[in-house]
Amino acid sequence: MDGNVCVERTVKSSRAGLLVMAITVMSALGFMALTPPDGLSVAGQRVLAIAIITIGLWSSELLPMGVTAMLLVVLLMLSGGVNDFQEALTGFAQPVPYFLIAVLTIGFAVQKSGLAERIARFSLRRCRQSPLKLYTHLLVSFPLLTLLLPSATARTGILVHVYEQALSLSQVPKEAPLAKAIMMSLNSINRLASTVILTGGITPVVAAALVGGISWSRWLALMLVPYLVLLSLGSALIYLIYRQGFSIPLAPVPDSKAQALTRAEIKTIAITLGASLLWLTDAIHHLNPAIPALAAWMCLLAPGIGVISWREFEKNLGWNNFFVIASSLSLASALIKSGAGSWLAGLMVDSLPVFSQSPFVVAVILLLAAAPVRLLIPNITGFLAVSIPIAMSIALLIGLNPVVCGLLVMIAGDGVLYYPAQSASSLVVYERGYLSTSEIFWFGCLMTLVTSLVALFVALPYWHLIGEPLVALVGSSL
Repeated sequence: MDGNVCVERTVKSSRAGLLVMAITVMSALGFMALTPPDGLSVAGQRVLAIAIITIGLWSSELLPMGVTAMLLVVLLMLSGGVNDFQEALTGFAQPVPYFLIAVLTIGFAVQKSGLAERIARFSLRRCRQSPLKLYTHLLVSFPLLTLLLPSATARTGILVHVYEQALSLSQVPKEAPLAKAIMMSLNSINRLASTVILTGGITPVVAAALVGGISWSRWLALMLVPYLVLLSLGSALIYLIYRQGFSIPLAPVPDSKAQALTRAEIKTIAITLGASLLWLTDAIHHLNPAIPALAAWMCLLAPGIGVISWREFEKNLGWNNFFVIASSLSLASALIKSGAGSWLAGLMVDSLPVFSQSPFVVAVILLLAAAPVRLLIPNITGFLAVSIPIAMSIALLIGLNPVVCGLLVMIAGDGVLYYPAQSASSLVVYERGYLSTSEIFWFGCLMTLVTSLVALFVALPYWHLIGEPLVALVGSSL
């Protein structure tokens, strides 16, 4: 009986998804057929229409995400949104997809070598069958591991295997609220710890470059308090959503005698630490983060050195991740080059001069305008490249602090995820099958509200205290 109900719900969900997708596609095609609005190029109009279709397909899961990714590339070319096929494949020439593949390989090595199970057993012994303690251990690990593994994708690629092992040992099924809470934290909260540190990932590096002249220590001072609050509130929100899962004690894990590290575990630790050391010292050697990751990938697959065979790598890697991230980078590039991103952002803030006498209202409008731009631009680099210069230009025109306005929209975009394609670390979690796209979307909507409140009532007052007020002051500097 339950099986029939489940099938019936699935059919209804598929029909609803098809209906929504049909409406989305027809609306996008209708928009493409119209005369382009003032300020929007024909290419930009077509790229926006393709973005709407792609986001609808990614969110509804009517097609496998990898298939949608390649459809995006083809549509960019056929519609004239880009100049040629090579430009449609721009994202595949970027280092990020290859960085992701390498990090996923590190995570698989941690699992295959037995290191994930060893760490999981250690965590379970410490939490003493308490789901809340297990969840707390995970949250505490985010800022601590950031110092060792600055990349959120690298941390997620390892932690997802560790906590999957912990859930398996504790006999927690994938659909259980506790499992969803842990995976949602890895999906949405873990990334935020990286932004606190200037060298923590793409977001801080790109944002600091666009704002201009922010030192490592100054970035830490600006981001530490707002992001710690954001991490805390996001974690509390996940607990409230899935709190029923925290009342059920974990199944006891049989005690096992502590054994010495195996050769495979030692190799995995050495290779991972080597990559981490290179990531932490990038200020010295200036290597792209993908280079240490690919070096670790080669070592893990090299006969006699690594712990993974090529056949195991081919079989176990989530190739969906590669195609989705690469195609989203192509879409972000097309949105920027066609001018569609700038046009969209400008459209969102058209009413801004009306409220130019109220700096606080300006900040609210900037945050509200950032949400739909983030929804349409899946890649965080593309979002930052479009939104920060516009926010800073508006600030200069109406006498506000451009640094503060630029950082406000960065927080608005960085604090939320509406679908897995918006983050490499989210794709790592999504591939494990614990979360649906609808769960990720609705949590992203809730985080939009949380992020806005933190930006307005924590970040702005705090920045004012440390010398970066919203209203520009003569002589204000970084």
